[in-house]
Formats: sequence, structure tokens, C-alpha cells
Amino acid sequence: MSNRTESWKRELQVGAVVRRKPGATRWAKHVYKPVAIIPGAPDAFWKELVRDGDVVDYHAGTVTLELYRADVEAYLVSLNLTVPSVWVILDQDESQQSPSGWVVSAITASAYEAQDALDSGENIVEAVPIPESLAAWIKEFVDMHYVEEPFKKRKRNKHDIDGIEGGKGDPRIRQVSDVFRPPANSSKPGVH
Repeated sequence: MSNRTESWKRELQVGAVVRRKPGATRWAKHVYKPVAIIPGAPDAFWKELVRDGDVVDYHAGTVTLELYRADVEAYLVSLNLTVPSVWVILDQDESQQSPSGWVVSAITASAYEAQDALDSGENIVEAVPIPESLAAWIKEFVDMHYVEEPFKKRKRNKHDIDGIEGGKGDPRIRQVSDVFRPPANSSKPGVH
């Protein structure tokens, strides 16, 4: 990666750890939930990591976490949460090769991108804690690019609100009275 590219963008391979638990209903045999990430992880596809009875943690997949200069405000939101987090986004597996029916489509440090994924309602989107080393890597990028915008109070235009209103409506249509005046029978309910 060239220095020029690195100044506006950063990339890192990150693995997603997804936990499978027994489902609570007969319609959901298992429940899948992202629980952690592995910075610098090698490629993997639903590789079993830990098994404790019916609960299994998988290295579900590895994707590229990308940081862009234009999104530093969203990264700052993620870093300033009570528990600094990144989001793991799982999409339904259209190829049906996944044993879970889900694939890791993205891992993002952008709170705004995570919100967009949540809006569709078709994904699994979970916040997971950021390891300290990855948080420092993201913070360094934010510090390099974040510029706080000063608050600018909007000034109102000073219009003459006591001026004459052109109450005749469209001048091309012949009107005999003010079109904005209430109807003459407006005092009787239900009469227009």
C-alpha cells in the first residue's frame, strides 16, 4: 500500500467470532450472535474455536475492516461509546455453503454504517468490544483526520412580516375575495 493511499484510507483483516446457542423456540433450532473480533486474523469459514456443551464459538469469517477519512466522525462515535465497539454484520448466505445460513459480510467501526445495516432488518448486526490494540489503531487514524466543525448559529432572514400579503392567490385566476379567508359558514361544524 502506498503512503498516498494510507493517508486517506486504512485496511486490516479482521475475523469475526460468532457464538451458536440452542434456540428458544421450535422454529429456531440455533441462535447466532457475533461476540468478538480477531484483528489480523487469517482467512477462515465457520471454523470451530471453542465448544462448551451446546454452545459453540466459531471463527465465522475474515473480512477487511476499512477506515476512510470521510467517516472519522462515525469512528469517533464508536470509540466514545460506554464500551468502545465495532459492528459485525452477518448476511443470509445465498450460496447455502454456510452451516449456519449466515456469512460475515462486514466488520465496521462506523456507527452510522451499522445503523444503515440495522435499518434493512434482514441482517444480524451486533456491536462487539474493540480490543485495545485495534482501538488505538482506529484512534490514531481519527486523530490524523478529524477536524471539529465550529458551531454556526443560523441567522434568520429579516422579512417584513407586517407587509401586505397577496391574498388573491394566483393572479392569472380571477378571484373576487381573499382565497386565504375562511369560508363564510365556518362557524357551523361540518359545514364547508
